Amino acid sequence: MPGIVIRDGDSFEAALKRFKKLVEKAGTLGEVRNREAFEKPSVRRKKKAIASRKRLKKGGGDRGPRKPRY
Repeated sequence: MPGIVIRDGDSFEAALKRFKKLVEKAGTLGEVRNREAFEKPSVRRKKKAIASRKRLKKGGGDRGPRKPRY
């Protein structure tokens, strides 16, 4: 859990801004959203496949030629 130390002379707004930045960096809100409701494994796979297709369509799937495994 992210936490901040409030220094002397710090305004509430500055402390809140630093806290929000730490929470965003830690990914806490995203984790809460993921755990909010149970998602069946089939639905999870379907979403993953859709996201993959979206990435490929955007052009982010080209990694270059593969090296052969020996």
